[in-house]
Amino acid sequence: MRRVRALGYSCAMEYRDIFAGKRITLMGLGLLGRGVGDAEFLARSGAQVLVTDKKSEAELAPSVEALKKYSNITFKLGGHDMKDFTTCDMVVKAAGVRLDSPEIAAACAAGVPVMMSTALFAKYARDAGATIVGVTGTRGKSSVTHMIFHTLKTAGRPTILGGNVRNISTLAMLPDVHEGDIAVLELDSWQLQGFGELQLSPQIALFTNLMSDHQDYYKNVDEYFADKANIFNYQREGDSLFVGEGVLRRVKAMKPAATLHVPSPIPNEWSLQVVGEHNRENAAFAAAALSVLGLSQEEIKTGLASFVPVEGRLQFVREVNGMKIYNDNNATTPEATVAALKALGKNITLIAGGSEKGLPLDELVAEIKKDVSQVILLTHEKYKGSERLAEIFKREEVAFLGADSIENALRAALSLAHGGTILFSPAFASFGMFKNEYERNDEFLRLVRTADAS
Repeated sequence: MRRVRALGYSCAMEYRDIFAGKRITLMGLGLLGRGVGDAEFLARSGAQVLVTDKKSEAELAPSVEALKKYSNITFKLGGHDMKDFTTCDMVVKAAGVRLDSPEIAAACAAGVPVMMSTALFAKYARDAGATIVGVTGTRGKSSVTHMIFHTLKTAGRPTILGGNVRNISTLAMLPDVHEGDIAVLELDSWQLQGFGELQLSPQIALFTNLMSDHQDYYKNVDEYFADKANIFNYQREGDSLFVGEGVLRRVKAMKPAATLHVPSPIPNEWSLQVVGEHNRENAAFAAAALSVLGLSQEEIKTGLASFVPVEGRLQFVREVNGMKIYNDNNATTPEATVAALKALGKNITLIAGGSEKGLPLDELVAEIKKDVSQVILLTHEKYKGSERLAEIFKREEVAFLGADSIENALRAALSLAHGGTILFSPAFASFGMFKNEYERNDEFLRLVRTADAS
């Protein structure tokens, strides 16, 4: 059935016709809500869904509990059974599951299609007449995605936000897609693997930058780039492609079908609520995409001026005893923390540290020596990144304090800082002290919001 509205009709096919009766193995449930949303959508569409994950039922308890009401969802947790990947009609793979995993290899050998949920959404949403805007890059993709989405909403345009967004199953939004909608998707390298499988790219693609990251997953930066390149690999003539200067040479060498552009800087007089030169660069990407989507300069300026930082990305939380506290939890690389330090200036008390990614730390240490008054380093038995940074600090004679919890780190920062800025910008991953970066984010925000002001 088609739902008619002023801007067109909803997604042009009955999703039960696509998924009903299909045996679908959902690989990777997780605790972030996306896997739950994917499973619910597939179950409501009439599929027989098998959820499998290496984690145990106890580890995945909240997610499992949310799905137990569906009689057509079954579970195989604590490990995978190879036959579940060779006897189904489709495997839906979670982001982060390696394409060269034995289970995925077995599915491919058996001729079973391996899909990813955000790519499936993009395919069917595009078929229904939606425009897909995809944003990728090592840094900046979240802010650019949210800037575009916010400005479209401010201008009254029909829009959907999805992709690498916390607690959102993009696939589950398919029934809400209408012809003429604009779907703005934040796409990490893993999600873009799914676009490669479907030989699909967004009509409007933005590739902000490329830095060393996820080298615990990828063998090298070239392999990392190859996944990200799916954002433009299958574009057609007439599509739009915007890239940062740092990645221009690599992209140009791929001879994309779409015309290649580097976004022009936004006018100096445009005022933003987000701080730092890197955020003005993010705004330039957003403005370029919004212009292609038909917004006027005034609409773009108004939307960007009212945009506030995304949670965990150089987010001003509150002021305590004259000290401004910023949450930059999602800075999981040294380059991201360097950008935050440059944005905030001098007299900074920095809380940093986490698990190892093996990335260079020289630039971070140099910036800390210039702008940081005090460093508080999170310590944990699994925080080898903190250990490596501590060794460099000792060698470079950079004073620092250790803290075995974020609570103790914040307490120390509040006692040390005097009228300056407290910046939580880890520069490393969260694993060990926390299940994931979102748990780390929530803990820091809770502590800051409940901190006593004297």
